[in-house]
Amino acid sequence: MKVTVIIEKAKDGYYSCYVEDDLPGFGLSGFGESAEAAKEDMMKTYQEMKEIQAEEGKEVPELEFTYKYDMQSFFDYFSFLNVSKVAELAGINPSLMRQYTSGVANAGQKQYDKIRVAIGKISKELSAATF
Repeated sequence: MKVTVIIEKAKDGYYSCYVEDDLPGFGLSGFGESAEAAKEDMMKTYQEMKEIQAEEGKEVPELEFTYKYDMQSFFDYFSFLNVSKVAELAGINPSLMRQYTSGVANAGQKQYDKIRVAIGKISKELSAATF
């Protein structure tokens, strides 16, 4: 079963993730001090839920996760990406991009679209690269 996980940074500085889709008989979420910690917490919860449901004679479907990040969570999780270089590739002022990733400013839809295209280009280039 394919599900979408939303990962976002809260105003208190912590990260949360949750399955956007309805699951049969349970919910699934995670929390942490980083996007990675929230994702790990959610996966631990998923494993625990599978064990609990198995003890009750119920099945939990195998889930295939797709992740949808807010700007801050994305650059926290993929911290190896150089924010300034991504900004240049997207045609956005690097200083403004750093404001987006720190939560000081919010990107509008046009800016999100530019960043999404730049990340897509990086993704394609990485998947085509070998050593």
